[in-house]
Amino acid sequence: MTSKYYKLIFITMLASQAVVISLVEQLLPTPFTFAPGAKLGLGNLITIIALFNLSTKDSAKVVILRLFITTFLSGTFSTFLYSASGSVLSFIAMILAKKLGPKRVSVIGISIFGGIIHNIGQLLVFSFIAQSLVVLNYLPILSFSGILSGLLVGLSGNYILSKVSHFKYIGKN
Repeated sequence: MTSKYYKLIFITMLASQAVVISLVEQLLPTPFTFAPGAKLGLGNLITIIALFNLSTKDSAKVVILRLFITTFLSGTFSTFLYSASGSVLSFIAMILAKKLGPKRVSVIGISIFGGIIHNIGQLLVFSFIAQSLVVLNYLPILSFSGILSGLLVGLSGNYILSKVSHFKYIGKN
């Protein structure tokens, strides 16, 4: 099999893992009792793995596949809007943070930044739908949950990346 097919298989494997993790996470009660509706964002663990093992273009494919398949299996149009805004902004932010280099920002820092930006994206869409900026008052609470979930995902991602570093040879070709 050529490296093109290995890369395609790797992308679809990561996307399917992200979908399963996201669907399972929807079944779990939220650990953030102080922030109703906030989730851990465990699917972002796969985004972190993709960012460090694939090109930006291929990582975007993983994020987009996860977004559409998860929404198709368990979401509505409004959840798609919230998820899309958070995912796209978070992905862009994590790419930019990663470009700063490992001496300036760690995997954990990239994950925390992504978690906070994801929440900002969702709140911006909600404020647009609600036609009110008052909902942005929820930002400090969601930022705190973004920091906590980003920390957890970043720690997990750091550990997993140390174990799957050999996949870089598949994804970067």
